[in-house]
Amino acid sequence: SVFQRMTETLTPSGKVPGRDLILQGEHIDLYPLNPDQDVADLFVIGSGEENDVLWRYMPHGPFRTEAEFRDYLESLQRNSSLVPFVVVDKASSKRIGIITFLNIVPANRSIEIGNIWYGKDWQKTYANTEACLLTLRYCFNELEYRRFEWKCNAENEKSKAAALGLGFTYEGTFRQHMIVKGKNRDTTWFSIIDKEWKMVEEKLENRLKKHAQK
Repeated sequence: SVFQRMTETLTPSGKVPGRDLILQGEHIDLYPLNPDQDVADLFVIGSGEENDVLWRYMPHGPFRTEAEFRDYLESLQRNSSLVPFVVVDKASSKRIGIITFLNIVPANRSIEIGNIWYGKDWQKTYANTEACLLTLRYCFNELEYRRFEWKCNAENEKSKAAALGLGFTYEGTFRQHMIVKGKNRDTTWFSIIDKEWKMVEEKLENRLKKHAQK
């Protein structure tokens, strides 16, 4: 009940995701981002005019040179408030995208997933379903966090649909929240909380099985 939630004694977490964390799944693995090792594969799938759409709502990009792309990867790696992963497809051993922990607040046992992108051949496949399943499972089961957030530009209809499809709950929109690339950004907030996790886990496991059968 609401009263029980208000009166329950909660404790902060001393746990945070390490930057050497590896999360292994059935179809994809998540490894710590390593610009030297990852730049070649990621540049191929994330650069050029044909991929400009990837960066429309992102704080970085688009990119035309490998040097620019490396600078972007190194900026993620240097930012100590982020835990960035490269997504590796097991079958091909190809690096197919990036997913990142951010806004990590152990005092509130809360974390956000973001800076997510995949090469076009890996969009609407098992990749993001399993990447989100692995990160959710780690945060709720291992870190024992209470809240897992997803935020995006309010104009980004694909990201909003993805959040809802993964089992996130819409919470509201922060108006005039940020200025990104010289433009206003209203930010839409979604979350999954601990009491919802087991239901979401079952949904994602079933969704992953269906993806894998295609």
